[in-house]
Amino acid sequence: MLKTMLKIGLALVVAGPLWLGGAAAQQSDPLPSWNDGPAKRSIIEFVTTVTREGSPDFVAPADRLAVFDNDGTLWPEQPMYVQLAFALDRIKALAPMNPDWKDRQPFKAALEGDLRTLASGGNRAIADLVTASHAGMTSSQFTAIVTAWLASARHPRFGTPYTDLAYQPMREVLAYLGANGFTTAIVSGGGLEFMRPWTERVYGVAKERVIGSTIKTRFEMRDGRPELFRLPEVDFVDDGPGKPVGIDRQMGARPIAAFGNSDGDLQMLQWTTMSGGRRLGVIVHHTDGEREFAYDRASPFGHLDKALDAAAANRWTVVDMKRDWKTIFAPVKP
Repeated sequence: MLKTMLKIGLALVVAGPLWLGGAAAQQSDPLPSWNDGPAKRSIIEFVTTVTREGSPDFVAPADRLAVFDNDGTLWPEQPMYVQLAFALDRIKALAPMNPDWKDRQPFKAALEGDLRTLASGGNRAIADLVTASHAGMTSSQFTAIVTAWLASARHPRFGTPYTDLAYQPMREVLAYLGANGFTTAIVSGGGLEFMRPWTERVYGVAKERVIGSTIKTRFEMRDGRPELFRLPEVDFVDDGPGKPVGIDRQMGARPIAAFGNSDGDLQMLQWTTMSGGRRLGVIVHHTDGEREFAYDRASPFGHLDKALDAAAANRWTVVDMKRDWKTIFAPVKP
């Protein structure tokens, strides 16, 4: 589910002057939306060390793989995961054809907007909503539905399209790594085919370098046309211990840098950093309730508990969003 990095041409689209290449990238500030501090320094020092020929920690470009969680790491996951908001809208649209949903959980909670009950149902409840709302159509039809929804949906707090809410500091990290010979990949518990239509436009990460959860898909001939038909069955969950499996399955390599924000990223961070050699583990800690959201151990979405405790023991970089980021969101293009 992912592959090789697009280089300077794509970078110019994503980050403008940040993608001027090796020497220029090193001479100017590669992370201008970051405040000076330990978090910013740890990223720059890591990149400098592993890309400097002659360094004992030098890593050849072919082995420079960096992986990023999506929800809460590259864009917001509050007040709920973006794909859950999409699923809720789909459930409401499909409800007239499924009258029993009004009395059956988790559909009843979805129709009533009862997020507390949905969250209490855990991954099972979300899986039920996803399989009911994301299946029964071809892959191309699903892509069209996702694209249309993202064009019209708005974040309930910020009032802007979700795809306008990419974190500018993380876009800069993606650009910086790309300019220094890294392959970057998104590794998310979100749906693979939900993310693929827009990740290149928003993050500069091509669809073949996106790893996500999947539902079962079957080849069929429909009206004389070959199609991939989406079935209401979970195929693979790319979360928690599934993330290292998904990375290995698609990339065939172990990352040397991993960026996450929740306990769902714990195993990905462990697999990346606890393997010898110079490695970088980064956790984005949501501490800015004014500009974005503040949450960690008690949150049902983006729950950060065990991974936060593990950060100190494993010397992972913890990014304090309020302290370390000058700005949160990427500028909206006119």
